[in-house]
Amino acid sequence: MLVLVDFINPLHFPGAEHLLLGALKAAQATVRLKKRLAAAGVPAVYANDNYGTWHSEFSDVLRRCQEVAGPRGEIARMLAPQAQDLTLLKPRHSAFFGTPLDLLLREMQAKELVIVGLAADMCVQFTAVDAYMHGYTAWVPADCTAAESEAAKQGALDHMASVMRSSVRRAVRAR
Repeated sequence: MLVLVDFINPLHFPGAEHLLLGALKAAQATVRLKKRLAAAGVPAVYANDNYGTWHSEFSDVLRRCQEVAGPRGEIARMLAPQAQDLTLLKPRHSAFFGTPLDLLLREMQAKELVIVGLAADMCVQFTAVDAYMHGYTAWVPADCTAAESEAAKQGALDHMASVMRSSVRRAVRAR
């Protein structure tokens, strides 16, 4: 199962300007990975922040993010869920916390997760921790994540690899 964490994001918070370039590159790599996984029959689920708007639906968040000018909106437009994709809103950092994700994964008999998104050192890492705690194996492709700094991203990837035993190999081979 491909789990896309917080890619549908207006990126309006202190420090977001440091995340933006890496987020765009991660989104581009994720588009390619998502196509490859979809062709292999791997389903995708979007786990996205509700940004404190408790009465919103995923489609509301998507529409608002797609309307944002520049790279922020471009990410939401290029990674918009397809009809077959599943979506859920999360109240906190982990895609598992306060959501039906674990139930969904068990219903779909998922054992391995591919976790991508923003930010590697926050929501992606918290999701990988919870995936590990729930007994899933995870691949967190380094090129499909971003953080406010390369050091923060690398530190998170190193932690996920060593503690949660996640693979962090790139999705797209370096040229």
